[in-house]
Amino acid sequence: MFLSVFDVFKIGIGPSSSHTMGPMTAAVRFLDMLREWSGAAPVAVRVRLHGSLAFTGKGHATDRAVVLGLLGYRPDNLDVDEADRRIAELRTGRTLTPPALPALAFDPEADVVFDFGPALPGHANGLVFEALDGQGTVLLSETFYSIGGGFVVTAAEREAAPTASRGGSADWPYPFERASTMLRMARESGLSIAAMKRANELVHHSGPELDDRLNRIWAAMNGCIERGLSLDGQLPGSLKVKRRAKAIHQQLLRERGVNSSQPHVAYDWLSVYAMAVNEENAAGGKVVTAPTNGAAGVVPAVIRYYLDHCAGAEPAKVADFLLTAAAIGGLIKHNASISGAEAGCQGEVGSAAAMAAAGLCAVLGGTPEQVENAAEIALEHHLGMTCDPVAGLVQVPCIERNAIGATKAVAAASLALRGDGQHFMPLDNCIQAMRQTGEEMSSKFKETSLGGLAVNLPEC
Repeated sequence: MFLSVFDVFKIGIGPSSSHTMGPMTAAVRFLDMLREWSGAAPVAVRVRLHGSLAFTGKGHATDRAVVLGLLGYRPDNLDVDEADRRIAELRTGRTLTPPALPALAFDPEADVVFDFGPALPGHANGLVFEALDGQGTVLLSETFYSIGGGFVVTAAEREAAPTASRGGSADWPYPFERASTMLRMARESGLSIAAMKRANELVHHSGPELDDRLNRIWAAMNGCIERGLSLDGQLPGSLKVKRRAKAIHQQLLRERGVNSSQPHVAYDWLSVYAMAVNEENAAGGKVVTAPTNGAAGVVPAVIRYYLDHCAGAEPAKVADFLLTAAAIGGLIKHNASISGAEAGCQGEVGSAAAMAAAGLCAVLGGTPEQVENAAEIALEHHLGMTCDPVAGLVQVPCIERNAIGATKAVAAASLALRGDGQHFMPLDNCIQAMRQTGEEMSSKFKETSLGGLAVNLPEC
C-alpha cells in the first residue's frame, strides 16, 4: 500500500473535500468518460446525489461543485470570479459546451437531484451521473463515491481494490501498512518515519521536486492561515456565523509581552491559527486537505505553533512534519476511514489530530516509538466523535472543533515526549477501534445533520 504525501495533502477549495472537491472531480471524470463513449451521442446530462451528499449537500455547496466540474473546473485550478460568471451564464442558457463533446442540455436547478432515500450501497457519499438521449433514455450511467479527502472512485473501482494505492509492496523501500510494521522497519533501518516516507516518495519524485512540492503545500497552508487572520465579516449560509479569528488574533497581538497574560495563552495562538483556516474553508476559500477540508485547520495550526512558539524550531523541519503526518494519515485511511460520512468526525478531526501530534513529536526530536505513541494518544481521545454540522454547513461545530483538535495534538505530542515510547494501546488497535466505532455509529451522527448538535438548536 502506498499513499503519497500529495494524496493526503491536496490543494483545493472549501468547504468540504468529500462534498465539494470530490463531486467536482467526479463530474470532470464523467465528462472524460463521455469523450470515450462510442455509442449514440447524448444530448443532456443529469446528476443524482445520495446519502450524505443529499442531506448536507446544499450546506456543503455540492450542487455548485457538480456544476463547476461539468464546466471543466478542477479543485486545484478554480478561478472563482470566472467560475461565478460561467455559472450565471449556465443558469440562463442551460447548456454545457464541453470541449470535444456535443452541446449538452443541463439546468443547474433541475438536473442536480437531491435523493433523500437510502444511501447507495458502496459509501455514504454517492452520486450518479447520467447521459441522456433526446427521448430521455439513459445512454451512459456512472456511479461515483466520494470517500473522503477529495478521493473519488467509481462503483467498480470501489469493488475491485482499495483506492489510492499505487503499486505492490515490492515497489517501495518501506511498504508499511500497519504501525507495527512501520516501527519494525524503523528499528531495522535506523531511519525516522519521515526518512522512510521520503524514500518511498523518491520512487516517483526527484529530491528537488519532492522538496518543492512540500514547500508549496506548506505555503498554501500558511497562506490560508494569513488570509483567515486578515478577514472579518460573516460566513456564507443560513447561520450567519461571524468570523472570529481576526479579532482574536488582534487581541493576542496587543497582549504580547504583557506580564499578566496567562500561561495557557499559547493555546489561544494555536486555536486562532486553526480557526483562521476553517473560517476560510467555510467561506469556500483555498485550503489544503489535511486529511480532509473539514479538518484542514489542525495540521497547519500545529506547524505554525511549532514555528512561532516552540524553542529551537527550524523551518527546514516542516517537510519532516508533513511526511510524518502523511505516514500516519495513510495508515488511518488504509485501515479505517478519514470520511466524516463514513466514520463521523473521529475520522476527520481525530485523524488530523493524530497526524499533527505525530508530526510535532517528530520535529521536536521524538523517536519513532514516541511518534507512534503521540498519534495514538491523539486519536484515542477523539474516538466516538460525531459529525453533526448544523444546517449542513462546515461551521458549527467544525471551526472550533479544529481548534480543540489542535490543542489535543500538542498535548498528545508533549505526553509522548515525556515517555520512552512504550505504552499500553498500540496505534493499530486504536485505528481498529475507530473503524469499529464508525461502523456501529448511527447514520444520524455521520454528516447527515439528522442528529446531535445539528438538531439541538437554540429556540430563538
